[in-house]
Amino acid sequence: MNKNNYLVIMAGGIGSRFWPFSRNDKPKQFLDILGIGKSLIQLTFERFTSLCPPENVLVVTNAEYADLVAEQLPALSSEQILLEPFRRNTAPCIAYAAYKIQEQNPDAVMIVAPSDHVILNTDLFIKTVSTAVEQAADQEKLITIGINPNRPETGFGYIQYLENTGNDLKKVKTFTEKPEKSLAEKFIESGDFVWNSGIFVWGVRAIITGFHQHLPEVAATFDEIRADLGTSHENDSIYNAYSHTANISIDYGIMEKSSDVYVVLGDFDWSDLGSWDALYDMSEKNEDGNVVKANALLYDTTGSLITGPKDQLILVQGLDDYLVTVCDNVFLVCKRGDEKRFRDYVADVKEKKGKEFL
Repeated sequence: MNKNNYLVIMAGGIGSRFWPFSRNDKPKQFLDILGIGKSLIQLTFERFTSLCPPENVLVVTNAEYADLVAEQLPALSSEQILLEPFRRNTAPCIAYAAYKIQEQNPDAVMIVAPSDHVILNTDLFIKTVSTAVEQAADQEKLITIGINPNRPETGFGYIQYLENTGNDLKKVKTFTEKPEKSLAEKFIESGDFVWNSGIFVWGVRAIITGFHQHLPEVAATFDEIRADLGTSHENDSIYNAYSHTANISIDYGIMEKSSDVYVVLGDFDWSDLGSWDALYDMSEKNEDGNVVKANALLYDTTGSLITGPKDQLILVQGLDDYLVTVCDNVFLVCKRGDEKRFRDYVADVKEKKGKEFL
């Protein structure tokens, strides 16, 4: 195992599209959504054990989830859990980890992975990521993992690539965020677009160079506090840094602007499990197209997702393409497939009913 390999797990989100199962005090990455006895962040950590030694794993999360990370990933020391004082999207999160890693190992290759993905073909996944790690060792490339699409999905970003690169890498031509269905259908037909998985691989020097070139304000902020990382001043300095850092994604801030971006194509079963719809799509369905993860009786119901505790009976009649779920103090019934509305649901509940339901 290469000691230069580092894994950064991004675990600071609140998972609002998975409300009410995902809550503010325990969002989806810390939940056993698949019902297999392990949370999504635990599965993510275990997925990379053959590529990265445990001492080279960093988890970047919101400060309020420090205890959850420590509880679920006991192999990590407190120094391996990087605490964000505010949510500032993925660019500041990755900058924090990159600068921290560079102080430890300037030859490091970083694998950056969200904490809430589901990947079923682990061996094929590791082979794909290993290819990216080998290519990133020259400290010149910014690499993302692209997923061969099997449907015109509108909830994912797309990457267009150039074919003639002469190796396992494909040079990235364009990024497109969550297109309309008609455009997504054209992407699928063209054959040179893949889904953007949000999994990145790069040398630590390459990504810090990317920050200096394309997000100089972020780079300047972290350059200023570099000497405090790993000292008793780190938390205070990170608080000040995040106070002056823009809320911006790594895709928009660097990947869409850089000329050094490549993609390695992946053909493994993957889901970002970003919403109830994603859970429905990846789950086994009965003859009526229903996914039932509850003690339930269904009548004249098709294409629906039913979840709830085993000690409560849910009886459903006459629903087509619905989500029905019972989660603690919330009982939710809504049309399945309109995941964008969940942010509105959460905002309305916060305003009209109180934080105890979030």
